[in-house]
Amino acid sequence: MLKSDSWIIETAQNTGMIEPFEQKQIKGGISFGTSSYGYDFRLSDEFKILKPDFAGPIDPKNFPKDAFGDIKTECCIIEANSFVLGRSLEYFRIPRNILTVCFGKSSYARCGVVVNVTPFEPEWEGYATLSIVNASQRAVKVYAKEGIAQILFLESDQECRISYQDKQGKYQAQKEITLPKV
Repeated sequence: MLKSDSWIIETAQNTGMIEPFEQKQIKGGISFGTSSYGYDFRLSDEFKILKPDFAGPIDPKNFPKDAFGDIKTECCIIEANSFVLGRSLEYFRIPRNILTVCFGKSSYARCGVVVNVTPFEPEWEGYATLSIVNASQRAVKVYAKEGIAQILFLESDQECRISYQDKQGKYQAQKEITLPKV
């Protein structure tokens, strides 16, 4: 069952499910905060950008850690047909009976930006690492401290047998942009 805004507000306030948490939709830029059936989360000001001189393949089994440079900025420019890694401003703590799915904000989608975030599994917690892809033929700006994507909370009628925390998932409690781990 898809969870409503009242459930999101109550759960976030009582359990720290989302920190920092905005109870209502905040406008005046790219919106963020609680929406009808989800939560629009923000982009932090931390990014990993592929270095222009990196020529090798990007291999998830042997990730080239030196391929990326770290920047901190209020506005990140993503070159045409490229991507950056970012992270959510919000820290999430997902309840055991909840799974989430995430979709990019429409304002960015209309500019050719695709935000890829894997589902947050039951009892996962941390800052979300985001792959932000510019699929357009022109450079695109993304803005820190404004909305980047919407998360929807799906409740199961049964508790999962093994949660992300139970299996000691490799991305549990991540505090920074996390590169692939195998």
